[in-house]
Parts: sequence; structure tokens; C-alpha cells
Amino acid sequence: MTSSGPLRVVLVDDHEMVVAGLKAMLAPFRGRVRVVGEAIGAEHAVSVISGLAPDIVLCDVRMQGASGLDLCRTILERDPQRKIVLLSVYDDEQYLFQALRAGASGYLLKKISGDELVRQLELAHTGVTVIDPTLAGRTADTASRLQSDEFWPGARQGLTQRESEVLSFMVTGLSNRGIATRLIVSDETVKSHLRSIYRKLGVADRTSAVATALREGIFQ
Repeated sequence: MTSSGPLRVVLVDDHEMVVAGLKAMLAPFRGRVRVVGEAIGAEHAVSVISGLAPDIVLCDVRMQGASGLDLCRTILERDPQRKIVLLSVYDDEQYLFQALRAGASGYLLKKISGDELVRQLELAHTGVTVIDPTLAGRTADTASRLQSDEFWPGARQGLTQRESEVLSFMVTGLSNRGIATRLIVSDETVKSHLRSIYRKLGVADRTSAVATALREGIFQ
């Protein structure tokens, strides 16, 4: 609870059923948490959040159009103090690291119970970075291995192993068609990987991505 009452929460997901389920899950805890608004899809979320100024935004990681990670960055650019907790079905450390890099206050899995979700939201409101217990046990070991560069090139920047492969081919000068041929995937799949790579590296185009890879020494 805040000094003035229950935590004020806005829910963001692109499925109405998920939002309804979260509201039902949090309803028994209305003395500690109150859902003050909801947005179906990321495109409506910014205006809803700006208008309501909630204590916590609870947002799905993967949505159609802009992802929860994109939305997190957009919100924090406008209001760096806003607390955003990302909710996901993906028990994947790479998503966790991407969420933390985006500035999220936490990463929780959708299988979480209602009372645990409330407890984690309360912790996030106090400034604690909350991580689902399922992932927390693996995170320290993975983080230390990332620092030792034991994973694939680009893992520290949040790239998946396949994205790292695509970026390496870009550095060598292969075209999209050439990359698709080497990886035995479609041109559209390559373009999807490129969009994700640009977002994670914070660049807008192919030339900038290659320059960042070289400057950061991703491939040595």
C-alpha cells in the first residue's frame, strides 16, 4: 500500500481475456492493490497511463505491434520514475535481461499466484527490482557467465543466438537474401530478426547496426 491507500495499477495486454483474468486475480486484494485502468494493446497504453499516473504498470511482454519492451522504453522516456513490471509466459533469461535493459522494475511469469503477484508489486513500488522466483535462481549464474563472455557474441546486448548469427552475416556484408540462403529461412524471417536487432542495439538501420557491432567489439 501507498501512504494514501492501495497501489494504483494499470493493466496492459492485447487480450481482453488476460486483462479480465488479472482483474479477477487481484480483486480479493483490493485493500492493497486497485486496478484503476486498462489498455488493450500497446497503442492505447501511453495515453491511458499518462492520464491516470498509476503507481505500477503491469504489462505483457509480447503483444501485436509494439512489444511490452518497446512500450516500457517509451513510457520511461516520458517519465523515468514510472514503475513498470513486465508479465510473461516465457521462462527465458534473455527476455529477463532485455526487460532489465529496457528499464523495467520487474519480470514476472503469468503462472504466478494472486497473493505473490500482489507482494511482488508492493516490492516493486518500494524500488526493489522483482524477478520471478522461477528465474531468480538461474539469473546470478547466467549474469556471471555473460560477464565472462561464455555465451554467444551479442548475448550481453540482449541478442538471441540466431540474432547474433544474422548480425555476424551483416558484418561480413551479406544481403538479406544471402543471409536467408545461409540460414535456410525466408526473407521475411530475416527482416524480422533485423528489426529486433535494431531495437536491441538502439539503432535505426543496417549500417548503424554494423558500426555498433564493430565499435562494441561484439565479434572478435
